[in-house]
Amino acid sequence: MSPVRLTAVRAAKLAVLAVLAALLCVRGIVPALKAIENDFPGYFTAARIVADGGDARRLYDNAWFREQVRRYGMEDARNPAKFAPFPPPTALLLLPLAPLEPLTALRVVVAVSVLSLILSIWLLARSVAWDLLDAALFILASGLGLLSGVRYGQPYILISMFCLLGYYLYLTGRPWLAGLTLGVFMPIKYFPVVVPAGLALRREWKVAVGCLIAVADVALLSVGVLGWAVHQTFLASVLGNHLSGHLSLHEHTVPFTAVYQSFDTLIDRLFVFDPTWNPQPLVDAPGLRIVSLILIKSAIVLVAAVSLVVVVRRESAAAAAPAAIGILGIVVLLIAPATATYVLIGFIPYGHTQVFEGRGGLSVLAFPRLFLMLVMFIASVWFMVLPRTQGQRNVHVPA
Repeated sequence: MSPVRLTAVRAAKLAVLAVLAALLCVRGIVPALKAIENDFPGYFTAARIVADGGDARRLYDNAWFREQVRRYGMEDARNPAKFAPFPPPTALLLLPLAPLEPLTALRVVVAVSVLSLILSIWLLARSVAWDLLDAALFILASGLGLLSGVRYGQPYILISMFCLLGYYLYLTGRPWLAGLTLGVFMPIKYFPVVVPAGLALRREWKVAVGCLIAVADVALLSVGVLGWAVHQTFLASVLGNHLSGHLSLHEHTVPFTAVYQSFDTLIDRLFVFDPTWNPQPLVDAPGLRIVSLILIKSAIVLVAAVSLVVVVRRESAAAAAPAAIGILGIVVLLIAPATATYVLIGFIPYGHTQVFEGRGGLSVLAFPRLFLMLVMFIASVWFMVLPRTQGQRNVHVPA
């Protein structure tokens, strides 16, 4: 490529980066600095309850928890706060910020998220030998995911940075520290498990053991601070509903919502009639629900398992590890009954797709991220399982 063309390409990338950064500031950072919205009250109220010596056993008592939200001045009529389905250690997440006023605490969280975003760009560039500009474009292209994470005070950007940091530490020959880094947030948000799981397929046991040590330490700290009763409630009454997709957006038996972008909710929309929540399914055939889900998820898991076996046996550890992590990450999002809508969504116009939800067969159009993930899964399997060509580069291992 000629120098002139290289300069033009770089200028175009810089222009796109400027637009993405401006959008993040205008739609994410600035609103969060002015007002509290949506998810932050749940995280901060839990921390305040613990800091004030409140009854942690009642964190999953929705009515009581909402009273505490109102008491701390963070009620949001559009999204009544709940602690469920968060695991108990989540109540410790913002504990250092509990003495602050709610808006001040949110501003600190925003600052941490922005710093984590910058570090994530650097870590990604170092881990895969990318130019910083390309790494910044890739991460900022997460779009609405980043906007929601910053604006609503979510911890996902921080946790994602720790995932990248853990992987970078593994690449640079520090497996124990990598495991500890990857495991520290796992009791709060489960998705970091895909990284040590992918490395374990290459028998990177030091990473796996380090991760388990971190998880155990956080769990013991949580029990020590919050008591065993709230953990018992979580294990007996909350975790099962969480894993089956019955989360905080609905109280009814079957989850009829495209918000979670899962096969579970899509199949419910298509085959399960409910006079209130789903009066227009494609077919009123609830018997097909379990059969369809078993067939779809079994096929995805089987294809992923075969692909992982092929990649792990054929490739070196340096090449197999990122492939395994990538496939496992996509599989988790595909088979989970409910995942956050703002994970890996770019700029999908949900406002235009949600109008199709609950309209018979047209409901499939309300699940764009689900099918985007399915396409990504198929493409990943296709390119990873096919024999490597001479032009493919090996994975970069930083010095």
